[in-house]
Amino acid sequence: MYRAIRARPGLPRPRDLLRSSRRCYVTDSDIEKARQYCAAQLRQSDYDSHLIRNLLPKSRQDAYDALRAFNLELVRLPELVSNPTIGQLRMQFWRDAVNNTFAGKPPKEPIMILLYKVISDLTEMGGTPSSIKFWLLRLINTREKYMDNRPFTSLASLEEYAENTYSTLMYSNLAALAVHSMHMDHLASHIGKACGIVAVLRGIPILAAPSPPVQSPGGANVGSGRNPVLLLPLDVMAETGLKEEDVYRQGPRADGFQDAIFKVATRAHDHLITAREMLKNLHAGESPGHEYEHHGEEQHEYPTTAPGDDDTRLDLRRGFGVLLEGVPAGDYLTRLEAQNFDPFTVTSSWKLPWRLWKAVKTQQI
Repeated sequence: MYRAIRARPGLPRPRDLLRSSRRCYVTDSDIEKARQYCAAQLRQSDYDSHLIRNLLPKSRQDAYDALRAFNLELVRLPELVSNPTIGQLRMQFWRDAVNNTFAGKPPKEPIMILLYKVISDLTEMGGTPSSIKFWLLRLINTREKYMDNRPFTSLASLEEYAENTYSTLMYSNLAALAVHSMHMDHLASHIGKACGIVAVLRGIPILAAPSPPVQSPGGANVGSGRNPVLLLPLDVMAETGLKEEDVYRQGPRADGFQDAIFKVATRAHDHLITAREMLKNLHAGESPGHEYEHHGEEQHEYPTTAPGDDDTRLDLRRGFGVLLEGVPAGDYLTRLEAQNFDPFTVTSSWKLPWRLWKAVKTQQI
């Protein structure tokens, strides 16, 4: 059976979907294969997201799977290319893929096929897929900028990176649910910043160690591997007296290493504390406690609501699954503290599935 995404006779064409006179056919079989592919990618390479998607209503899993699988492709791209030029070409491929998908002509690529279904369904419900496109293009641009693992000059620049990647990914998930709420975006901003900082901390044991040399099919060394890199903010390293070379040689025994980790982890924890306090206040029908710093920016413009017309509690129920990203981040920070802020010794958490289930039941992160 074919699913022809097109306007019915006599009705306006779906907004921002079909810009071309050429119809695009996506079969049910294409969609099912794309769905299985994206879910498998999360199960194999992003286990935290795999756990979260299994707690979401089935009707919302397609959007989550497509967006998280898309992010996963961008995250691992620097490790799969041999030089920056090829990396830029791959980023342009994804940029073109997103533009074509939102133009109604998705490439034969499983992530884009599933995304096409998501935006088609959203359009039929009267949503605005253009918001998702905006966030995905911003995600691509930021990933491309940092593809060379350039250092963060300050803790503030690390937070900006997290806002433009992990928070942005959460904004796109909210847009896929047609949730346009300043309070939800505010929560996503803090949680996403915490997730972005945690992602940098989790990557230290991998990136700070040199990768093995590139080998030919016969086993001979034909090229050098990736050079080690330490992505801790430079201002924090200067404040704690930490030197990159010491970490490459001595690992967690380097002078100032655990102090630097502590400072960075504390900022992530502060964002989670803020989000938890906001969530508590909003559930109680109170003000979140402070202003949203991105209010008024593009895609962060909100209509003024009259007293009594606030839909915050409804938005919290509809979009709470997006906020679950904060649970793995908080779980990691707890384990990091237990290891005296040594990311090299942090192990996986068998408690995470239970913590996610508890968060869903209590509606708290």
